[in-house]
Amino acid sequence: MSALLEIDRLTGGYRDTNVVLDLSARIAAGQILGVLGRNGVGKTTLARLVQGSLMPAAGEIRFQGRTVTTLRPHQRRGLGIGYMPQTGMVFDDLTVRENLTLGPTREAPDRFLDRFPRLGERLEQPAGTMSGGERKILAFVRAMIEDTVLIVLDEPSEGVQPENIGLMADSLKERSAAGAAILLCEQNLGFLTGVADSYLGLDAGRVVLNGQAGGVSPAELRAVISL
Repeated sequence: MSALLEIDRLTGGYRDTNVVLDLSARIAAGQILGVLGRNGVGKTTLARLVQGSLMPAAGEIRFQGRTVTTLRPHQRRGLGIGYMPQTGMVFDDLTVRENLTLGPTREAPDRFLDRFPRLGERLEQPAGTMSGGERKILAFVRAMIEDTVLIVLDEPSEGVQPENIGLMADSLKERSAAGAAILLCEQNLGFLTGVADSYLGLDAGRVVLNGQAGGVSPAELRAVISL
């Protein structure tokens, strides 16, 4: 199966400090790559390098066969790369409804409002007045309905109630079954193992685990989190 996203020997970070080091990965259409590791090992940096808000020091990123390494975030978004950041993921001054209707979408949010009814109850409420977990759900739904073919998610389950994490998992499996490739950066192993087709474990910016879901044991995954 050909890769939708190809990352080759990617190195990058902030100013003179490289946080991701010589990292390579592939994600095919319809596949979910779970990126795991402790805080500070490079998950968020990798997400930002793929999305374009950080420029790499070395390496290459290809999307649908095209080199996008030096493209800005809006250019990558125009090609079909979506992004849910770990923080600052919604427009606090806009209502929930306005957050859900910004820009092009592949579908109306109605199905997700049924799935996450608290959003439906708060459509006219400013997003900034909701709890952190509710804002996470709003940002997640926004990412699910956007007209994209690659979705980069940075810690989407953080601060979200367990029942809603399960509904997030259902949504991710549906979206990947519809053909999207998903880069999922997470520390919640229960969530990650329920959806990922393959894993990339990071420590100090380097890959320490790389394998398909069926070939990686729970003990190996836990070891990456506890390194």
